[in-house]
Amino acid sequence: MSSNTGGHFFAYLNWLLNPFHGLKTTEVYDLIGATSLTEHALFLNLGYWRDAHTIDDASEALALLVAKRGGMGAGDVVLDCGYGFGDQDILWARTMNPAKIIGLNITKSQIVQARRRVAEAGLEQSIDLREGSATEMPIENESVDLVVSLESAFHYRTREDFFRESFRVLRPGGRLVTADIVPTKESENPFKRLEQWISWNMVAGKFNIPPENAYLIPTYSDKLSRAGFVNNDIESIRDDVYAPLHEYLSKDRTFVNKLPPVAKIMAISAFHRSAESVYGGLDYILSYAEKPKKPREI
Repeated sequence: MSSNTGGHFFAYLNWLLNPFHGLKTTEVYDLIGATSLTEHALFLNLGYWRDAHTIDDASEALALLVAKRGGMGAGDVVLDCGYGFGDQDILWARTMNPAKIIGLNITKSQIVQARRRVAEAGLEQSIDLREGSATEMPIENESVDLVVSLESAFHYRTREDFFRESFRVLRPGGRLVTADIVPTKESENPFKRLEQWISWNMVAGKFNIPPENAYLIPTYSDKLSRAGFVNNDIESIRDDVYAPLHEYLSKDRTFVNKLPPVAKIMAISAFHRSAESVYGGLDYILSYAEKPKKPREI
């Protein structure tokens, strides 16, 4: 991790250890920098582990799962909201062959690196990475076939604004796909419920998830419908995300060894707990919705 300077190091510790210290989303990712879970890429997602055995494979699998769920293919204009360091866009351009990928991101340090990596991959003609907000998209009405948000929509203030903007920029018949994190349904067991509360609030506090975005799957679907979407389909894939990720990281210390000493101690401590105690308050969903097609003129 690039925590060589004293200021950065203490800012990192303050973020980790001070329960009253919150950061903006851009500040979180500036602080984390390129400390990706992956070993050979800079994916920032938690991975889809059903058939994967390494974090790199799992991260690619999740990106491909999102693309395939959205029916990404030749001729599509894709809008990627929250593109991180651009790994998913490079992967999609090479494997799914869309006509164009437009990216929106608000973290300038990521934008610089992502654009450089796209240029190095020779994909500048098909990938256009921009600075811009997913809740106020600098995109024309009805100009996009597919909107995707891979593990970033929980940050947006608010997710409902993102849904409305996605509906606006999608062409009739266009699709919206998210890989997203929401709370789990509260357990009837009070001890389990407390564990869930701690789990959710720890993640929400450190990674700037607004309270307005803390709702369950039925509400998620209702908010999509209110934005105008139809054929909503939301699936929990948490069993293929958290537990296998936890098991992998508890055995493979590549990521842990990138961390500053205090963060490393905290991570190792977490790996001695069960995955359910660490992630019990977090659901992980794959969401799909469509903008209605215009009725035929008679």
